[in-house]
Parts: sequence; C-alpha cells; structure tokens
Amino acid sequence: MHRTGALFGQFKTLEQQKDTATLGMWIFLVTEVMFFGGIMLAYTINRHTYFHAFAMGSNTLSLPLGATNTLVLLASSFTMAMGVWSAQTSRKQLLSIFLMLTIILGFVFFGIKYVEYAQKFHHHLVPGKNFDIGYCVHNPNMCPDVSATELQEEGERLDAAEKADPNLQAHAQLYFSAYFGMTGLHALHMVIGAGLLFWLLKNSFSGQYNAEWNTPVDMVGLYWHFVDIVWIYLFPLLYLIDRHK
Repeated sequence: MHRTGALFGQFKTLEQQKDTATLGMWIFLVTEVMFFGGIMLAYTINRHTYFHAFAMGSNTLSLPLGATNTLVLLASSFTMAMGVWSAQTSRKQLLSIFLMLTIILGFVFFGIKYVEYAQKFHHHLVPGKNFDIGYCVHNPNMCPDVSATELQEEGERLDAAEKADPNLQAHAQLYFSAYFGMTGLHALHMVIGAGLLFWLLKNSFSGQYNAEWNTPVDMVGLYWHFVDIVWIYLFPLLYLIDRHK
C-alpha cells in the first residue's frame, strides 16, 4: 500500500477515503452505543428495583458540580464543532485555537470530576468495608463541606430510606458501584479523546488540515461529540433521581 500525500493507495479520491472513514467511525460509534446502552439498561433495572437506595445515593451527589460539568462538555462540543468548521474552511490558525480550547475544557471537566471523587472518598461513599451512606449525618464534624441545612435534609431522607429499604447500605453500594463504573468509563473515553485532540493539535501547527483534507478532524469531532452525548444521559440518570421533591 502506497500513499500519495493525504491519499492512501487503496482509495481513488480523498472524497472516497473520507466516506470510508466516516462509515467506519459510525460503525464504531454504534458498537459504543450498544456498550453504554447495556450498562445503562442494567443501571435502570437496578434503579427501579432499589429506588430508595438509589435516590438516597443520588442525593449525596453535588448537583452544582454535575451541572457545571454538563455545561463544560456542552461548551467543548461547540469548540470542537468550530474546530471542524475551521478545518473545512482552511482556517488553520483558528483550528489550532479551537482545538486548544476543547482540550482546556476537557481538563476542566477532569478537575471537577476529581473534586467529586475526592468528596466521595472523604464521605465514605466508596463501595467497600468503610462504606456508610449516612456517614456525614452521623459524623457532621467530619463533613465541614456539607452545610447544616443539607445535613438535616439528608438525615430526614436517610430515615425515610432506611424504613423503606432494610438493606439500604448494601443497595446504596450498588448505586455507587454503578456511579464509579459509569463515570469512570466515560472519563476513560475522554482521556482517549484528549489524546486524539493533542495529536490533531500537533498536526494543525504544521498546517496539515485544510478544505481539501480534514478527515482526521471530522472523525475525532464525531468521537468527541459522542462522549459528550453519553454524559448528557449520565447526568440525569445519576444526579437527578428524586430531585423533584
């Protein structure tokens, strides 16, 4: 197989090459949909079965942090879309700028998620022998980041949940296993996406992408949008259980 510029030898034109790459990317994304779809289905079944424990676990999550991360990813989708447009219109300098902005927003997401994970460890909400869904309620001095009002509301929810579900501790661990599993897999996909963005950024500095050839930017853009869409589903699934009360 030989390569002439951006065109690989098995293709006759750049357009045919891009169509093939696009088809391959969509097939890959369909497999990703099935992968995440199966996990979300298992989560939904358990959420229905152990609703009180899942609602209790969900209400210990920080809604402001989750909502902020949602806005961050929506903004990153916009900057990625602008990067694709920049490549398609041969605006090479703008492409580098938008790729850098997308990377920065991705790392903002990681930073917020780190804060959330650290809170869960501090509040003994990591599945295992030290897990305690009521840790902050029973040890308010150990949770200075939770206000007295929030602790009072959490205590009331905890009492109601324990009455409705005698095995609350075990079922709440199931919720947090799903939380760490789903958000962890999503974060892994973002790490891969960030690596691809750095690769695009490196190539963009040498002006490789233009209106004639921008296939890599398009394909990474599709992948990044998919990862963002997954979070759009994870946010209500994990953070908004029973919030209407």
